[in-house]
Amino acid sequence: MRVAVISDIHANLPALEAALAAIDSAEVEEIWCLGDVVGYGAQPDGCTELVRERCQVCLVGNHDLAVLGELDISSFSSGAADAVAWTQDHIDSDSLDYLRDLMPSGERESIALFHASPRDPVWEYVLSIDQAEDCMDLQPRPVSLIGHSHVALYFNRPAGGGEVGGAQAGDAAALELGEDTWLVNPGSVGQPRDGDPRAAWLELETADGLARYHRVPYDVEEAAGPIIEAGLPKHLAERLYVGH
Repeated sequence: MRVAVISDIHANLPALEAALAAIDSAEVEEIWCLGDVVGYGAQPDGCTELVRERCQVCLVGNHDLAVLGELDISSFSSGAADAVAWTQDHIDSDSLDYLRDLMPSGERESIALFHASPRDPVWEYVLSIDQAEDCMDLQPRPVSLIGHSHVALYFNRPAGGGEVGGAQAGDAAALELGEDTWLVNPGSVGQPRDGDPRAAWLELETADGLARYHRVPYDVEEAAGPIIEAGLPKHLAERLYVGH
């Protein structure tokens, strides 16, 4: 099966629309979303509606849970907390109902899915080899897809054992999954933090074990403008231009 994997949309509708247009061109059979549909951005309902219509699988992320009032946000940055409060005041009940039915982990086509990590599906940012190694010891399937960090990257452990390696993945980077153990992060659609402001998504051939990273340009001003107009913190708009 050919699958598109997306994550961390964060209420950025122009980025999501651009990613879905590219995904349509790739003629995938399913779209899997690893969570954080809302938060930070100013278009939560448009993003939730598109995810509900287009994704066969969607997880719930920590920002989604925060908007639902199911997560303590004391550790959130002030900007993230402000965005949660704004979203709670502006999101439709239909969007909340959809998010409320989601879980932070799952499985599809013998691939494990987590918003954050196998060790902590809601909170853990997997950014180091040590973290990845610990997660690989716990993950239920050889291949796990993770989001949350907003960084397009991967970690792998060779079949039969050996040292865990990993790297960030740029546009068009390709992986042959084979029989190794993998943690693969597609990057963020709506708020990349890896220095590339373009929307990120991952193309995955589940039968052949092949994966390819993609980046898609979009009109950042169309996403940044509504953030400013909504009275949200200005830096939530500014960071979209630089990918940090």
